[in-house]
Amino acid sequence: MSQSIELPRVDDFLQELAAIQQTSSKRVALLGSRHVPITHQQLIEMLSYALVLGGNQLITSGATGTNSAAIRGAMRADPNLLTVILPQSMSRQPRESREQLEQVIHLVENPKNDSLSLPEASAMCNQEIISRCQQLICFAFHESHTLLKTCQDAEEQRKVVTLFYFD
Repeated sequence: MSQSIELPRVDDFLQELAAIQQTSSKRVALLGSRHVPITHQQLIEMLSYALVLGGNQLITSGATGTNSAAIRGAMRADPNLLTVILPQSMSRQPRESREQLEQVIHLVENPKNDSLSLPEASAMCNQEIISRCQQLICFAFHESHTLLKTCQDAEEQRKVVTLFYFD
């Protein structure tokens, strides 16, 4: 019984290569799990800081963990290049996140999703985020179904996707 191996299409490869070589600024989405060790959060913060210092626009959501670290890094580099899209309204965000989010200049709330469960609202929010970006960087666990689905959707939309696993 032979197994078939799916090879990347040439046009996909060329598109990824062009995106990597692009020297102008990009719209980069950075998403990830809420449950992240502090050392990983520090690395994510440094990554977002470097991306924004390089002139890239950073888009993320407002959750704790990965997204909070991305916000800290971007805010240190240039708050004007950060956009945070919340899955629900500000009042539905955890108290510990609200203080940080109140400092964000470009904040998009989604009160229309307040009646949804957080996983449903997050999935819709992630779709909005990937629709606005050129590249997605995601930090997830193998069980992070919402995030992995977001990565799959981004790939189907021909976005450059970089996925890091915590486990």
